[in-house]
Amino acid sequence: MKRFFTALAITSTLFITQACASQVKSGETPTSNASTVADTNPHTGHNMGDSKTPRTEENPHTGHNMGDSHDSNSKLEPANATAKLTLPDKITPKKPVPLAIDVKDKEGRPIANFDTFQEKLMHLIVVSDDFQSFNHIHPTYKGNGRFEVQADFLHSGNYTLFSDYKVAGKAEQVSVLKAQVPGKSPAAPKIDLATTKTLGDTKANLKLSQPTIKAGQEVHLIFNLQDAANNQPLKDLKPYLGERGHLVILKQSSPLTEADYIHAHALKNTPAGEIHFITSFPQAGKYKMWGQFNRNGKIITADFWVDVQ
Repeated sequence: MKRFFTALAITSTLFITQACASQVKSGETPTSNASTVADTNPHTGHNMGDSKTPRTEENPHTGHNMGDSHDSNSKLEPANATAKLTLPDKITPKKPVPLAIDVKDKEGRPIANFDTFQEKLMHLIVVSDDFQSFNHIHPTYKGNGRFEVQADFLHSGNYTLFSDYKVAGKAEQVSVLKAQVPGKSPAAPKIDLATTKTLGDTKANLKLSQPTIKAGQEVHLIFNLQDAANNQPLKDLKPYLGERGHLVILKQSSPLTEADYIHAHALKNTPAGEIHFITSFPQAGKYKMWGQFNRNGKIITADFWVDVQ
């Protein structure tokens, strides 16, 4: 039996503890009813201490997923689920490690069925708390409430994982998980508010609908994508997870919580090489944005900082 650290959901600080975890696979199969995104809903989580004498603390947490243009399920009931993260007791930066996420109902029973949204049963955003490392991955459902995936942690330090899923027939939910990679964290680079970035053979330009972003006000964000060789608009963009693009936004905060998380979806029918988003920023502060786009089968991630007044 392998020895694992167990990390648990929601915004409390993670205390890494040793525990035994089974990788038993269930024969159950997920429900794959297509659905659109609804607002995030209240949920509870646990904070575990020493695994030999477990200490569990329930923390009701309310938040919402800002910036979604898909709100047809906004009146669905909340799932009030909890998610628990299990990861190996030894994590080495830049070496893939197995992660397991178990989703249970408020009585602690595994949840069997989930709805597909944005072409997946779960979207997992893995970000270092200093925002230097970002990854958007999709765990595989193994049945009986368990999702599994391999993940890389690029450097030592604290990480926050935003697990985005939809219990069958319920509203979409985001559970916040914490992990820690041993070692000294690298120094965080200075915040760069530049609006142009070259990413390999792609040049990304960020345009805003107004020169100053105000907290609580709707803002139009445009990612202008060009071929770096000739500055011409890209003509080889493909859909990514059923959309023209996806945008994850996080507010610089410590600790990171669900309230700091925004997930926006691209508007349809925009000009060639342009990906448009409409969202709002709930509070003043510094935010980092990761726009993700599919250029002929290669996922391009364009990251920018913005200052919200």
